[in-house]
Amino acid sequence: MFKTIGALTVGAVTAALMASATLAQDYTEPPSFGRVSLSSGFTPDPYVRNLTAGGSIRAQDRFSDCRGYIANAPDFSVNYTAGSLPLIFTVDSDADTTLVINGPDARWYCDDDGAESPLNPLVRFSNPQSGRYDVWVGTYSRGAGVPATLFVSELGEYTRDSQSGNSGYGSGLDISLASRFADITLNGGFLPDPYQLRLTAGGPVSVSDSFDFQTSSCRGYVTREPSVELDYTGYGDLFIYTNGDADTTLVVNGPDGQWYCSDDEIGTDAGLEFNNATQGVYDIYVGTYSQGDRQTTLMISEIEMGYLPSRK
Repeated sequence: MFKTIGALTVGAVTAALMASATLAQDYTEPPSFGRVSLSSGFTPDPYVRNLTAGGSIRAQDRFSDCRGYIANAPDFSVNYTAGSLPLIFTVDSDADTTLVINGPDARWYCDDDGAESPLNPLVRFSNPQSGRYDVWVGTYSRGAGVPATLFVSELGEYTRDSQSGNSGYGSGLDISLASRFADITLNGGFLPDPYQLRLTAGGPVSVSDSFDFQTSSCRGYVTREPSVELDYTGYGDLFIYTNGDADTTLVVNGPDGQWYCSDDEIGTDAGLEFNNATQGVYDIYVGTYSQGDRQTTLMISEIEMGYLPSRK
């Protein structure tokens, strides 16, 4: 469901709390599901991030007006440059979820069931400050973590149903799952360049059947979980490609929440180019054009597409 600013009301009271450093969640820990930098007027709106909600810490034990069970480290972090628009955080899930946010003012904001959609939390900053917003997505009940979708918007409230026809969700792909082969952090100017990882491409999920929109470049077979999760903190061009004898494909969910696909960019190898790449998490799926697993090498470079180091 989508709500315009004019219709937007917060059904539940959002609590703004001052908390001592000894009790606060550890916002110095790296966010578990990445980070993004957004400036007022950002597109696409909403920014979307799939993640796993929940944790072992009872939020009410830390902040008396907060509810749910959360992790120690933030789930996600937004570096925001404010303008004249509000900043709205909502979560949609099959479970009852909660929100805990540490704002740039060092205050804590919480909500449970404040969105129009039942059991969804909403935190709205009417006059947001520029700075970092650390976000924890909790589950109302104790138990294992559950898949959830975080929406960051300047326009209103969103749910997965409201976006299913527009943003290209991979219905068979779940970026909230742990990566199959590696979690990688690469800073700008990383060495050696290219980064190389030998892995197994392919899986049981048909890419072309997993999206609600049709595009000829999204094809092949992958696993439900990402092959690799890349946290990139540079600012230059970023090239993600494969190198091997197999006919491979690539599917990447970028920090902007959008899906990118490639097949046969370099012969039968796949490749994607991100100019002035956005900092944040890239969930990378390495697939095979035909069913069946094949060995290949995933390459990540800031130099050029298909760059291979010389061998002496």
